Amino acid sequence: MKRACVIGSGFGGLALAIRLQSGGIQTTVIEARDKPGGRAYHWEKDGFTFDAGPTVVTDPACLQELWALKGHRMSDDVELMPVMPFYRLNWPDGTNFDYSNDETQLRAEIAKLNPADVAGYDDFLQYSAGVFEEGYVKLGSVPFLDFASMLKAAPALARYQAWRSVYSMVSSYVKDERLREAFSFHTLLVGGNPMNTSSIYALIHKLEKDGGVWWAKGGTNKLIQGMLTHFQRLGGEVRMGDPVTHIETLGTRVTGVKTKSGWSEKFDAVASNGDIVHSYRDLMPDNPHAQRRAKALTKKKFSPSLFVVHFGIEGTWPGIPHHMILFGPRYKGLLDDIYKHGVLPEDFSIYLHHPTVTDPSVAPEGMSTFYALVPVANMGKLPVDWNEIGPILEKRILDEVGRRLIPDIHSRIVTKFHYAPADFKTDLSAHLGSAFSLEPLLTQSAWFRAHNRDDAISNMYLVGAGTHPGAGIPGVVGSAKATAKLMLEDLL
Repeated sequence: MKRACVIGSGFGGLALAIRLQSGGIQTTVIEARDKPGGRAYHWEKDGFTFDAGPTVVTDPACLQELWALKGHRMSDDVELMPVMPFYRLNWPDGTNFDYSNDETQLRAEIAKLNPADVAGYDDFLQYSAGVFEEGYVKLGSVPFLDFASMLKAAPALARYQAWRSVYSMVSSYVKDERLREAFSFHTLLVGGNPMNTSSIYALIHKLEKDGGVWWAKGGTNKLIQGMLTHFQRLGGEVRMGDPVTHIETLGTRVTGVKTKSGWSEKFDAVASNGDIVHSYRDLMPDNPHAQRRAKALTKKKFSPSLFVVHFGIEGTWPGIPHHMILFGPRYKGLLDDIYKHGVLPEDFSIYLHHPTVTDPSVAPEGMSTFYALVPVANMGKLPVDWNEIGPILEKRILDEVGRRLIPDIHSRIVTKFHYAPADFKTDLSAHLGSAFSLEPLLTQSAWFRAHNRDDAISNMYLVGAGTHPGAGIPGVVGSAKATAKLMLEDLL
């Protein structure tokens, strides 16, 4: 039986490991930290459960497929709960917009802001459905290993004007500035600037419309745990709390891995779900090709980081939905500050996550779990001391949530802590503390992204946000499907 190693137990790593184990490859997952999940790590503190990373579960079918490979059901390990509305968008003037896939309600919400934009929305939906079919269904789990594959996809990309930004494309359909923000902000959830990210990413609207938005009961961490349980059920092996320190190579082949504890093992293939720069630069220091690859990757544009305030408070808040976007007074200017100028702006847009309104189990009785997240420039653009800046920014964010939603927030807080770009760098070896790896630009997509199989080291593979198709749960699960196909073909 051929043997493979997957470094890292994020969504991409676990999805790949399940596919390999299901396909007849004896697979070992090696995780550096004490708990699985990668960016989907979690903390339990004072009776509250805090998810570190992704909280919006879309396209559950791509996850259910992992269980179905061997005739199992995801529902045996994970309970998914529907979230409605998907998001409530709120602007500084008090305007709310409830975003969902309820056709009648969504059109009423659009008409409330600008009745003339209802017809434009219908045209946008048609566009979104087209790019969803071309960009996600047809290409989302297909590896782009050579430029010819890019040329093959080019006509469809040209037909949908992929060189235009999501914001530009949305603006051609709707005129109200708030609606332009409402239908373009999604790219921020995968590390992309709506003003620069390819209009192909407008597919997210159709993805959510068809598949809904979901929450795993107990937290996203329960989805990770369910994947791990299923992987082990299939016979997969897991090594937790022991970071890989060296991917061993001989010529153009990987031969095995070594870990911090001194453990080493030979493998027929190795796939890394770790940060792409870290995987090449730090784990293969003696391989000249890997070092050249790392150097080339560091010249690319990396997505921003995040600053996240986790807090548990007294009281329940049925009036605050599961997901809220609290837009600031600026949209384009704020994005320029984050993506171009690398400054810490005075104002911010906040993604507020409130899981207890859907699932009270993640907080003690009569209390609520929240996190407030703001995008910030990565450490290459914003080299500040986060030990000094962190507490100041935390207070400003909590003040803003208090001003707009919970007036006595500070007196209600039972527990709180924040997570900054420096933590992404330390805990996840993330290059520049980036939260989403490479920025999802057209010039860094598909073949232009890190390849699912290395070009020169023939049994070294990548999975996760840095490779095709990119970040987000459906993205990294799609990358696992693409990488697994290559590995199964190569090994069997």
